Amino acid sequence: MPKALSIRAGLGSILFWSVISAAFIGPGSVTACAMAGSRFGLDLLWVLTFATFGTVWLQEAASRITLTTGHDLGQVIRQSYSGRTGVWVAWALFLAIFLGCAAYQAGNILGAVAGLSLLTGVPGTYLTVVVGLVCVALLWVGSTQHLANFLGVIVFAMGGAFVYVAFGAPVTPVALAKALVVPSLPSGSLLLVNGLIGTTIVPYNLFFGSSISPNQSLSDMRLGIWVAVILGGIISVVLLLAGLLIPGDFSYPHMAVVLAESLGTWAGSLFAFGLFAAGFASSLTAPLAAAITAQSLLGIPKNSPQFRLIWLAVLATGVGFGLANATPIPVIVAVQAINGILLPFVTVFLFVAVNNRRLLGEHVNSLSQNIAMASVVLVTAILGGWNVWLAIVGS
Repeated sequence: MPKALSIRAGLGSILFWSVISAAFIGPGSVTACAMAGSRFGLDLLWVLTFATFGTVWLQEAASRITLTTGHDLGQVIRQSYSGRTGVWVAWALFLAIFLGCAAYQAGNILGAVAGLSLLTGVPGTYLTVVVGLVCVALLWVGSTQHLANFLGVIVFAMGGAFVYVAFGAPVTPVALAKALVVPSLPSGSLLLVNGLIGTTIVPYNLFFGSSISPNQSLSDMRLGIWVAVILGGIISVVLLLAGLLIPGDFSYPHMAVVLAESLGTWAGSLFAFGLFAAGFASSLTAPLAAAITAQSLLGIPKNSPQFRLIWLAVLATGVGFGLANATPIPVIVAVQAINGILLPFVTVFLFVAVNNRRLLGEHVNSLSQNIAMASVVLVTAILGGWNVWLAIVGS
């Protein structure tokens, strides 16, 4: 009997933490991963290995803080600093997360509208207004969870179709295994590298996941995160492999054609609807995550006017990009890269918090956990700083 209960708890934990993998399998992942395969072949596959394990290590640390202390990540960070320093740290982190969520939202809306337009043929401007109004209505009444779960299922179904298509990619097992672990940085790939990192290790997920951590054991939490995130990483890998089959420049119609030729016309429609579902589900998550982060770091009450103003501002950013008829693919890649560049700033504070023995006691990071987290912080800081430097020099 205890074994059955343990198995049931483990499966429940995996299903619960799938919200994290579903959150990073959005338009950004579809675009960045497929574009990486289309432009650079297998050369950037190692980035997905790094980013997937990085997500596990960072998300486990953030959730361990909540399960150990009873407070979420933002509350623990705020308690770790006193006086004016605590206020400055809380506001700096909130602004970083807010900026990241607003950037993500631009890609989310553009991705959702691109999928819906591909499916229906309706002009993007009208669809942007409809998507924006539906998001406002759902967020205002707080009825987002069941819809987001349903859309997440659609996204995973789309991922399943890509798994089948990926088997047709011209890749040997040896080449695939090598590309997963051997770093390579082709000329002109740095922005896309940061985009792949930013779309997988989502900074706001650290606060969002920490704030929704259920009352479960550390072992169940770790099992759930490991399995759910690895599954999300596998979907990212097959998206990149499917990108190998795209002729010429990457585009959403080209991706739909690849699926339709492999599986039938229905698969092209599934891709279009899956792209919409991924964008729309993330369009609900990103604004809500920004407001929840404000609640955690700044103590803003849930569903207060300030709480709603924050998610409205994030949502308005995405709608603004949609109404401006911004080209979705370049914008989506750029905003994922912005979040990859912001990531080290957020993870430094997580690193400090998870080593605070006064708060966590025996549950502070072990040496191996510190090495793993430090590697994520260091690599993302180097790549992000390099990208910023090239942008400055280029301008």
